[in-house]
Amino acid sequence: MKAGVVHAREDIRYEEIETPKAGKGQVRIKVKYTGICGSDIPRVNGDACHFFPNVLGHEFSGTVDEIGDEVSTLQVGDRVAGVPLVPCMKCEDCQKGNYSLCKHYSFIGSRQFGSFAEYVVVPEKNVVKFEDQVSFEQGAFFEPAMVALHGLKRTPFEGGRTVAILGGGTIGMFVMQWAKIFGARESVVCDIAEERLALGKRLGATAGINTLEEDYMEKAMALTGGRGYDYVFETAGNVVTMRMAFELAANKANVCFVGTPTKELSFTVDQWENINRKEFYLTGSWMSYSAPYPGDEWILAAHYFKTGELKFDDSFIFKKVPLSQIADAFEMYKTPGAVKGKILIDSEK
Repeated sequence: MKAGVVHAREDIRYEEIETPKAGKGQVRIKVKYTGICGSDIPRVNGDACHFFPNVLGHEFSGTVDEIGDEVSTLQVGDRVAGVPLVPCMKCEDCQKGNYSLCKHYSFIGSRQFGSFAEYVVVPEKNVVKFEDQVSFEQGAFFEPAMVALHGLKRTPFEGGRTVAILGGGTIGMFVMQWAKIFGARESVVCDIAEERLALGKRLGATAGINTLEEDYMEKAMALTGGRGYDYVFETAGNVVTMRMAFELAANKANVCFVGTPTKELSFTVDQWENINRKEFYLTGSWMSYSAPYPGDEWILAAHYFKTGELKFDDSFIFKKVPLSQIADAFEMYKTPGAVKGKILIDSEK
């Protein structure tokens, strides 16, 4: 089969490798689309790849093409999305259902061969079926949609409350939609790009706040009558928005950091004192799994994409690139700001 194989830093090649076979308890998937995740970029353009040669890709969709022995829940032709984490299921964290915290895990598309290829073999439990109403493009977005939902599940989320989403990227847009699905009274997106704020409103946000404006904090607080937001989800991994979360939080709020920071982060005494004075709850969110594995996050994605309540916008996709041009796709990321949205690798082209 053809695959995009990483051989060294900045060296990913379209070449022929052995087609995998489905073993016991496994299925082989004929890949349709794979999204390039932010974590893939340093694995190709930096030094984060675990080994060479390697086949990355973990945000994928396709159809079941071959079934191994003892597989009972899937059949050839099923439309599926990939579940990339392969927890050990034996450690204390796994036994408690905290699969994202497993220290002995494997991961499809980084620690074992993934979906930047025509075919990928995965354990039976590592796929979620979806119906014909859900497109393969949407299937490739299951994993980021679930990262967003897991953030909500990290808080004691209740409907009828106010929610601020800091960062209007793909994850932020999914967090906003999940908040609306589960009954948020106000769901406000904060970003520096007017087109992202407009997208947020198209997808159901009650308001958008441009944080480049001098009076953005006053505008944001005014939407809550000055009391602040009951839930604040930081999705950008940005130093500015992480500090902003503390300011926007209401008394007894829940603040969740979904975004992954890339720079050192510090707070002034006044900024940090918000935790004391407001007595808000601060937590983090990592990946997208819960018990029973892989978690109802994945089942809910298939359901709400099907019903249309979890909306998918064409602007989520920056470009579709044939697998044969995968090196060109990663080259685009070397120009800051050049890629605005998700690049999907099409394994059938």
